[in-house]
Amino acid sequence: MPDEQPTDAHPGTDPGVQAPHGPLPTDGTIRPITRWGTPVMHRPQAAVTEYDDALAALAADMVATMYAAEGVGLAACQIGEDIAMFVFDCPDDEGVRTVGVVCNPVLTLPEGKDRRLEDDDEGCLSFPGSFEPCPRPDWARVDGQGLDGRPVSFEGDGLLARCLQHETDHTLGTVFGDRLSSKSRKRLTKKHDAAAEDFPLSWPADAAG
Repeated sequence: MPDEQPTDAHPGTDPGVQAPHGPLPTDGTIRPITRWGTPVMHRPQAAVTEYDDALAALAADMVATMYAAEGVGLAACQIGEDIAMFVFDCPDDEGVRTVGVVCNPVLTLPEGKDRRLEDDDEGCLSFPGSFEPCPRPDWARVDGQGLDGRPVSFEGDGLLARCLQHETDHTLGTVFGDRLSSKSRKRLTKKHDAAAEDFPLSWPADAAG
């Protein structure tokens, strides 16, 4: 999910950033981002069952790629990996950034009188260069496991709520375009196509070179 790139060189180590389950992994390799239409993007991802060095290395690559693409969240399927995990560094309504890694996410949303929708613009790093309003609940919580297999939980409002929903969707094989009307999706596609030259298939790995 795209947004402005955080400015600190070591995400999750800034004292002004909330990292309730530890900082994001570092020293990963920037990879090309997988696009909509690739099969891995449109099917539920495999559950994480092994919490090992390979998983940590994958998470580090995801973090590096997310920052290179100026995103606030990235799921494993977005670099072509069939595994239910996402990373994020995203502000809430107060501008407070939270960072984390979530494996096997389970989403909780408000119900009844507590449910309020925000119809704000949304974009996707796997369909770059385009945004469209997408109604989402204004608060969300995600529970899952961290890189060590221990339980993690994150919640928030504003862009953070949208990010947690967007990235959990990816682990279920849903892209946010699936949630749009046909008219809105046509507008989204038109904007994406107009910006295609700015986002070659090697992006953002090429830009980092």
